[in-house]
Amino acid sequence: MPKSRELLDLPIGESAAIAEVGLQREPVFTAPELSIIVPTFNECENVPVLVDRLRKALPGVAWEMIIVDDDSPDGTADVARTIGASDARIRCLRRVGRRGLSGACLEGMLASQARYAAVMDADLQHDERLLLPMLAKLRSDEVDVVIGTRYAQGGGADTFSTGRKWISLLATRIANKVLGLKLSDPLSGFFMLRRNVVETYARKLSTHGFKILLDIVSTAGKSLRLAELPYQFRARQRGTSKLDTRIALDYAGLLLAKATSDLLSLRFVFFCLVGSVGIGVHFITLSIGVAVIGLSFPWAQTLAIVVAIANNFALNNAITYRDQRLTGVNYFTGLLMFYVVSSIGALSNMSVGNWLFGHEQTWWVAGLGGAIMSVVWNYVVSSLMVWRSR
Repeated sequence: MPKSRELLDLPIGESAAIAEVGLQREPVFTAPELSIIVPTFNECENVPVLVDRLRKALPGVAWEMIIVDDDSPDGTADVARTIGASDARIRCLRRVGRRGLSGACLEGMLASQARYAAVMDADLQHDERLLLPMLAKLRSDEVDVVIGTRYAQGGGADTFSTGRKWISLLATRIANKVLGLKLSDPLSGFFMLRRNVVETYARKLSTHGFKILLDIVSTAGKSLRLAELPYQFRARQRGTSKLDTRIALDYAGLLLAKATSDLLSLRFVFFCLVGSVGIGVHFITLSIGVAVIGLSFPWAQTLAIVVAIANNFALNNAITYRDQRLTGVNYFTGLLMFYVVSSIGALSNMSVGNWLFGHEQTWWVAGLGGAIMSVVWNYVVSSLMVWRSR
């Protein structure tokens, strides 16, 4: 009887031993067709419910759920792993020392082997029954991205308060206008796409924002075929909303970054915004020092500089570098380092400004040049020395 090719490729001793018991082959498991990426933070109560809903919503589909958890203190990752111990379709990526919705979604999609990837929240507000129609659209090769929309005909966000709905619609209109889009819901957090789209644009996407869809479609430009499917946005039953002022800043920063073709990074935009706030703090402190406390100008100016730098450090730590936030002893050592960096930045401001003014530049050109030099110096050196990547 002829020997199999596998046996012929083995050494004689091994092939003989295997021939006696029969050639043993390990089972081959193919990648799922669909990966559902679910970023989480303190969603331990919602994860089991979502898993159960996905099981019912996707009959006959080879799917997996990748939970990307930002080290939730409520044990979300433990809950996900417990479920995954009896259902291999449930996987968990636990991120330590990193925060941010866009970064979590991006890491989850890049960890997938599936042909298609969907993104949805764990708060049960997205309708999992829309996943099958989304998948059908992609399978038909009609589109590259399918977006779940709250604002097209048939959709709705009746659970929003009047104020929140007004803000959402205004943000949608601004995004379409600034970035040249024509979508009813470009800020949707519920969508499905061909995973190779993410592979193509991954290096250009921000990991610090919260609207990954807006980032993807604006980065890709007109190269993507887009479709929208309406759904009814549900009310949150468990947990708390993550919407706060920092998300609004993320949105504004992302728009500015994309409007400048990523010439300005999202983090640099935040750093500049914090710096502009610092200017206001400086002048307020200066006026208080002179008019209220009665300090001489040099002492009031010194006080204003000290307060403004401390203000900038606190805001940058909370907003610009919140994914690398310093706490405890590191907070105070980082503050001292930031004082050193900012002091050198002030000297560079003066040096460049004086040099430009000495070369027959007008005063405002010299001042602007010095300010730009100072901002760039402070940003680059702070990123390297104060908020070092962990």
